Amino acid sequence: MNLDSAQQLASIVFSDSYAEARQKFLTAVPSSKPYRCSTGGPSGEALFTDVAYFGRPDAKRLLVLVSGTHGPEGYCGSAAQLAFLRARFHEELPPSTAVLCVHALNCYGFAWDRRVTAEGCDLNRNFVDFSEPLPANPGYEELAEHFVPADITPDGIRRAEAAVAAYRSARGELSVRVARSSGQYNRPGGLFYGGAEPTEARRTLERVATEFGVADRDQVVIVDYHTGLGRYGYGELQCEQPSGLTGYDRAVRVFGPSVTSPDLGTSTSVVISGSQDEFWQRTLGDRHVYVALEFGTYDSKPELLRNDHWLFMHRAGEADSGLGREIRRATKLHYYPQGADWKEMVVWRSHQVHRQAIEALTSKGSQSW
Repeated sequence: MNLDSAQQLASIVFSDSYAEARQKFLTAVPSSKPYRCSTGGPSGEALFTDVAYFGRPDAKRLLVLVSGTHGPEGYCGSAAQLAFLRARFHEELPPSTAVLCVHALNCYGFAWDRRVTAEGCDLNRNFVDFSEPLPANPGYEELAEHFVPADITPDGIRRAEAAVAAYRSARGELSVRVARSSGQYNRPGGLFYGGAEPTEARRTLERVATEFGVADRDQVVIVDYHTGLGRYGYGELQCEQPSGLTGYDRAVRVFGPSVTSPDLGTSTSVVISGSQDEFWQRTLGDRHVYVALEFGTYDSKPELLRNDHWLFMHRAGEADSGLGREIRRATKLHYYPQGADWKEMVVWRSHQVHRQAIEALTSKGSQSW
């Protein structure tokens, strides 16, 4: 890839809707397998997670590319997957290596421009073991009514923000971030709600992993595309806590020292509960490398998710009204910047990460994990 081709590719692979992104993926991979969501889109249209597999069925090394874990972050992930296909990495695989593309895992959130699933859950907090006691988040319990106040008049917002500011003064900024975004399991409809049971999107991923024999592989690299944290356009490779420092070390051997870890305090993300890596860790243990490829967008805007959750908690019938569309549009534009520079940065960094993953899996030295 050269400078000009990255710019040109960026103008081709990005889409402005879930439907457009899906059509581009199906055009690129007509043989992909659809998994239909039980919930429809804003106009009642059918929604699907589409899965494409390349390589021999018995390949012992596997690259998994996952887009749309968080709804509108799927614009970026879908474009990155299409860039992978246009680079033709999948056409030159040795018999030992295969690729699995999971397009629009949370297709409901992608179509509705919501980070959550149809059940109102943050999918990346939903992979906990529900047979065990669920993680506690006392900070969220204290601030829940202020993170998503029922009253969003100017006076109501001022009261809510004052309560959060008082908590910040007493406990510190990190405590507010942990309370808000690490995951909570007691307040359905609230921010970063992990659910009371596996969501449909989680079950879809589990089904895909079973049907494509992921657990039978010797080495698996997972790239899960995200947006919203970090500097504008920068693609941070984040490990998650379930893999621990040994998982971080494996990721560094594949992708280099730009990889970050919440255990080391180098990640822009706090430690979260129920991340997708919990699933991969349970399934594969030390046979996997998981990274969230997180592209920064704009400075944090707490009002975006507050308004989205307020809408669906208190005015669900207006989700497709003028007010609802405006709230959803604001969320989309935050997690999917429209700038050509941002898109080009996504293409460049994604291509680099894809190349590093393929090189690691196809190299003889990969056996040293």
